[in-house]
Amino acid sequence: MQTYVALLYSIGLGDGRRLVMSDLKAMAEGLGFKNVRTLVATGNLVFEARTTKVPDLELRLEKAFEATFGRHVDIIVRSAENWLKLAAGNPFPAESAQAGDQVAVRVMRQPVADDAVSGLQARAAEDEKVLLVGGDIWLVFSRDRPSSRLLAAANHKRMGIGTSRNWNTVRRLAEMVGSGSRQ
Repeated sequence: MQTYVALLYSIGLGDGRRLVMSDLKAMAEGLGFKNVRTLVATGNLVFEARTTKVPDLELRLEKAFEATFGRHVDIIVRSAENWLKLAAGNPFPAESAQAGDQVAVRVMRQPVADDAVSGLQARAAEDEKVLLVGGDIWLVFSRDRPSSRLLAAANHKRMGIGTSRNWNTVRRLAEMVGSGSRQ
């Protein structure tokens, strides 16, 4: 068995309805996944499954989600090892320690090309930062002047399928898979 992290792009089900994490957990258990856990109410799932290809897990989860909740949602999956590598690769440790909610990573299904980040950097405010690490986009947002320009520019159409999580969530998921992968 291998531990995995799954991140849902959206938990809105339409008509003002939001996904309840206990329902997401039940869906994952229905797929035969073990030790299923959620983190906060924003579509973060940790589970154990037979070692398989990540794209196969993403497809299984997306199909089950659509069958269960009546809506397609992109789901990004990473193995515990890759999640721990992502967390360890945080290029903004000082900013993360100071304001973990202002540092985020856009976790990508396919690695983003190096040249794509220059367009994001051009949209960043003076006190914002953008870096590409391992194909994922790391961002530091301004606390003084919250900028939607940067987040809006890192969308599916421009960057490909991905979803953003702040450092606090990344760190807590790393703690969950770090302890789960040693069991």
